[in-house]
Amino acid sequence: MNFMPMNPVRWLLQKSFWVNLLAVCMLIVLLGVLFFASLRWITRHGETATVPDIMGKPYDEAVRLLEQAHFRVVVQDSGYTDTLPPLTVLRQEPEANAVVKVYRTVYLTLNKIVPPMAVMPNLVNMSYRSAVLTLQTLKLNVGDTIYKPDIARNAVLAQLYNGQPIKPGTLIPEGSRITLVLGDGIGNQANPVPNLIGLTFMQARELLSASNLSVGVVLFDGPITDTASAYVYKQIPAPLNANGQPNLIYAGQSIDLWVSQTPRDSTGQPLPQPHF
Repeated sequence: MNFMPMNPVRWLLQKSFWVNLLAVCMLIVLLGVLFFASLRWITRHGETATVPDIMGKPYDEAVRLLEQAHFRVVVQDSGYTDTLPPLTVLRQEPEANAVVKVYRTVYLTLNKIVPPMAVMPNLVNMSYRSAVLTLQTLKLNVGDTIYKPDIARNAVLAQLYNGQPIKPGTLIPEGSRITLVLGDGIGNQANPVPNLIGLTFMQARELLSASNLSVGVVLFDGPITDTASAYVYKQIPAPLNANGQPNLIYAGQSIDLWVSQTPRDSTGQPLPQPHF
């Protein structure tokens, strides 16, 4: 049996074609309306929530609080601080109390379980201030400070970790506490107090410096025209005690001085001047 092809013009004029075309157009319009109507629901347009503050909270608790507030959670990074337990939240993004869309992802930075290691520096002979700055740079902490007799005041004499000396270059956890043994500025051997009576102020100061001693309080008696040439007529501690025995003093200590422009005796009375 032979079939003759339908004339295209005649086919377009058939009622069934237009009915089908109208049905397809209505279906497309209906699908478009449904899509745009559901888009608001799919994207949660206009629905927001406040990000809870989870800083310093354990990971499990942070996840529970975020999920209750309809947020997703992703651990993005890790850091370390010795002031918080492991797996606590160090940072969050977005920040606490930010108002954002619901179901947004909150990225967390957690505290490491195992602390990073630091290289112990050599702090011996450093000043206390320099030692503290060096430890802070390496994320180490200053523990106790112990003072021992030494003329170098606040100089580091030894470094201890867990009560034992620690050598430079030793690996220790970040956040470890280092005990510093410092000089108290006073020597451990006593020497007789030098006699400064009758010396000029400059001579007395030079003698004290040579003896690892220092000038304490200086009291001036009467007008002083030239401090360097003023005379010492009294000192505390005195060279001798009440029994006539030498007083002792430790290196690093100081001696208070009484001075006047002209020589005086120990009571402060002017000494007679020679006549020529």
